[in-house]
Formats: sequence, C-alpha cells, structure tokens
Amino acid sequence: MNNLLVALDLNSPKHTETIIEHTIKLGKAFNSKCWLIHIAQPDPEFVGYDVGPQYIRDEIAEEFRGEHRQIQRIAEKISNAGLECDGLLIQGPTEELILEEIKKLNIDMLVLGNKKKGFLQEVFIGSVTNDLIKDVRIPIYLIPLNK
Repeated sequence: MNNLLVALDLNSPKHTETIIEHTIKLGKAFNSKCWLIHIAQPDPEFVGYDVGPQYIRDEIAEEFRGEHRQIQRIAEKISNAGLECDGLLIQGPTEELILEEIKKLNIDMLVLGNKKKGFLQEVFIGSVTNDLIKDVRIPIYLIPLNK
C-alpha cells in the first residue's frame, strides 16, 4: 500500500481525530504516503446560483482559506508522526472528485469514516460512503464513527 487517500469531513473535529489516529497506524503499518482530501462545497455559480454581493464572495473565500489551513495542520500532524503526508482541498461533487484523485494519485487504498444513519435517511438520502463502495475498485478501509 504505497498511497493512502484519506477523506476528511472537517466539520466534525472528533471524527477527524479518530480518522487521523487510524491513518497514522495504517500508514505506519504499510509505510505509506498519505493524501488527505477534503471536498468543499461546489462554487455557487457552478451549481447555478448567483453568489451575490462582494461580501458574500469574501466570506466564502475566507471559509476556504480556513479549511485549507486546517487540512495543512492535519497533514503536518501526520508528517510529525513519521509519515509523508499532503493535504488537498478540492471544490466540487464529492464522489466524482474522490474517484478522480484515486486515479490521478495512483491510490492503493481509500480511508473513509462511516457514520451510522437511520434507515429512512439511508433509503431517501443515501450516503457518499455507500456510493463509493459501489464504484471504487481498490480496497476501502472504513472507520466506524459514533454520533
């Protein structure tokens, strides 16, 4: 396992910490390079919405800068644990971008957190994790996350 792609949701620090702990153990076991990825929300103009006045665009840009700093700090923490690690912040549709990065970075294993959802939520909304499980053709390491 030369390359691990670790998908992070930066909105949940507790879950992120759990994923980081597993990533460090897994990366050390396989002497892997870790690629962290956080998929930011698509650009409002991309999905057909006008972003509005300049102050709205400034707020969105500041949010992205904050997420970028956060993913870089996490990558540094993993690097300090003895693993080569780079962080990526990409904007757009989650599943598509993860599949693209798997190909582009020659990823050997995908690392995902898995939150248990209720039956109705799963039926009507689904989950990115379930979609990825169907489409990814490399091993997936699922980390159970408690609510």
